[in-house]
Parts: sequence; structure tokens; C-alpha cells
Amino acid sequence: MTTIRATMQTSDVWNHLKTEDDLPEGFTFRGTLPTDPDGIETMLEAWNAGTSEPPHSHPGDDMTIICEGEMRVQFYNIDDGTLIKDGPEEIYVEGDTAYIHKGQIHSVKYVKDCRLVYIHSGTFDFIESDLPVA
Repeated sequence: MTTIRATMQTSDVWNHLKTEDDLPEGFTFRGTLPTDPDGIETMLEAWNAGTSEPPHSHPGDDMTIICEGEMRVQFYNIDDGTLIKDGPEEIYVEGDTAYIHKGQIHSVKYVKDCRLVYIHSGTFDFIESDLPVA
């Protein structure tokens, strides 16, 4: 008897991705069922190559596991009301895990089509920065 193993391409885990009217172009996701109110929020995310997220932060720490693709994260510091790049872009590829502290302003570019497991500590929110980038 041969056991058929699931892969990212054949598993039901990546089915049923959806989008909503107020979400960025090229982004689809699958959320979680109700869980512990003091727990985490988890989403499966798919981003099309060439899409991006503007400078923003989140109210809790997050962890992103890159299952497929390549994404680049730029971190920022605030100096005199302006966003200043904090080092070069960090590059994450399949198999990498990215951690971002709560309140840390960052932007993201999806260089290749990406499939991600996104885990957020507490209730998720996307807080777009209104500060100019130097």
C-alpha cells in the first residue's frame, strides 16, 4: 500500500483563500475559527509577486513563516516626524521565519508569489503610518 503524502499544492489547507473589498490588491487569505481571547490570530496569506504593503505597524508581535516565495521587509525609525530606513531591506525566502515587534514600523514587498503562515500575538490590526519617508 502506498501512502499519498500531501504537499502545499495538494493540501486543502491552501484552498478557500478569499479577499475582501478593503484589502490590498494581490492579497488573499484564510482566517481562523474562534479561539482563546488572550491567544493569537493566525492567517494563511497569499500575495502576488509585485504587490506591496506601505509603512505600517501592528499592535502585537508577529511571526511570518514563508512557505513559498520571496518577500522583503524594510524597517523604519522615526526622526523628527519622518520615517528613516533602519538598515537595508531584509530578505526572506521559503523556509525562513520573520519576526516583527509590536509597534515596529515596516513595509513589505512581495518579490515572488508568496504563501505565508502569519501569526499575530493578540488581536490583529494594520496601522498605516501617515509619516513621510525620507
